[in-house]
Amino acid sequence: MSNGLPVSRLINVSINMSPLAAQGANLNTALILGASAVIDTNERMRSYGTIDAVGSDFPSTAPEYVAALLYFQQTPQPSQLYIGRWAKAATSGSLRGAVLSAAQKDIAVWKAVTAGSFKVTIDASAKTLSALDFSGVSNLNGVAAIIQTALAGATCVWNGTQFVITSPTTGASSKVSYATPSGSGTDISAMLGLTAGLASAPVDGILAETPDSCVNIFLDRFANKFLGVMFADTSLSNAQHTTVASLIEADQRHIYGATSQEPTMLDPTSTADLASTLKALSLKYSFVQWSSSNPYAAASLFGRFLTTDFNGNNTTITLMYKQEPGIAAETLSSSQADTLQAKNCNVFVEYDNDTAIVQYGVTPSGIFIDSIYNSIWFRNRIQTDVYNLLYQSTTKIPQTDAGNALIATTIEAACAAAVNNGYLAPGVWNSGGFGALKQGDTLAKGYYVYAPPIALQSQSDREARKSVSFQVAAKEAGAIHTVDILVNVNR
Repeated sequence: MSNGLPVSRLINVSINMSPLAAQGANLNTALILGASAVIDTNERMRSYGTIDAVGSDFPSTAPEYVAALLYFQQTPQPSQLYIGRWAKAATSGSLRGAVLSAAQKDIAVWKAVTAGSFKVTIDASAKTLSALDFSGVSNLNGVAAIIQTALAGATCVWNGTQFVITSPTTGASSKVSYATPSGSGTDISAMLGLTAGLASAPVDGILAETPDSCVNIFLDRFANKFLGVMFADTSLSNAQHTTVASLIEADQRHIYGATSQEPTMLDPTSTADLASTLKALSLKYSFVQWSSSNPYAAASLFGRFLTTDFNGNNTTITLMYKQEPGIAAETLSSSQADTLQAKNCNVFVEYDNDTAIVQYGVTPSGIFIDSIYNSIWFRNRIQTDVYNLLYQSTTKIPQTDAGNALIATTIEAACAAAVNNGYLAPGVWNSGGFGALKQGDTLAKGYYVYAPPIALQSQSDREARKSVSFQVAAKEAGAIHTVDILVNVNR
């Protein structure tokens, strides 16, 4: 029975939900790259929130674990770390089965199989396994061992949660297919979790990667997931470190960290060490730490500065005077410290007042690491905020002075956030001026945003629906690292 005419005939209400704002890059996470065959080259990267989580995948002796330990030992403790796979050597094709449930892992179920069978293709060679008798096994490792024997060359392991079959060869032709029924005996392809629809996608082998080609893959696939990049591997040459650092320099959205244990780093006449090499290139988006005791000291430095809460008040930091838990402090002479300083190389060093500090917190260019880190955040914040202004508008941002004022206000909000977190502060503008700003003027707010009148815009830019060109003057707050005190005593 009708309840009457719908009210919408007279009063029609429509609700338009604005899209969720685009998220900026993750600026508080490091990526540690290693060659351990824990993560395959399809998955490439895993996220970890604690060192215990890292330990569930990597043994305590693995370079990735050792570097992660330094990262998570920092105070305040970082909340996230990515570990990625570097194909340092050519890899083998593999197939990872589904994660089996408790019922599927019940050994009694497997012991009942006395004529198991399935088919799998390895390196283009079809293999039919049959008469697999598991009646005598006591665990799933025994099941894997019987299968490996039948594969005659390839390996099969039970890793505690799933079965994994790996080709005996390496390179692009190394492949393992999904498992299928053989047509005879007891089909165990699904029991193994190795069939299509159950198993992960087969991982084909690949040729060995250079460090920079590996990093390039992560920049392509996961660029917004991490900011810091380092290798948990001591085999990289200075030339390879330099190539990676140069790649990151061109990217300008990440920071590369490298640890050097070269004794020549302390030699003022040496120009071939890593710090000297990167300094000669004036690189800004990388840093070098010298440590005689730990090849992964850079992980601790990453762990310290990648905890900055840019949305908080007075939260930006300088790395000078900070600590590195887990790193043995260096005992240096003044001349050795001067040599490292001259090479723009960082070190965790002991002072004669029973303290140890990070010194100097610089990039090879001489610009401080925190300045580069903060500038990456600042650019990302402005870019994301202005994008969301356009993206979330239900109509449009008009190509008028009023429309440009909306963009300018958005930029100013990002600048205000930079003042709030301590990156920017009022000060004298010592560069060339623009708009109403002149060299020597005081930036009372710590920033100045200039948008020229729309009337000055060219017709071609207007027809291309461009905004006017905005200009921002931003004054860094800086940080005090050294103090000179002159005391006059009168008797």
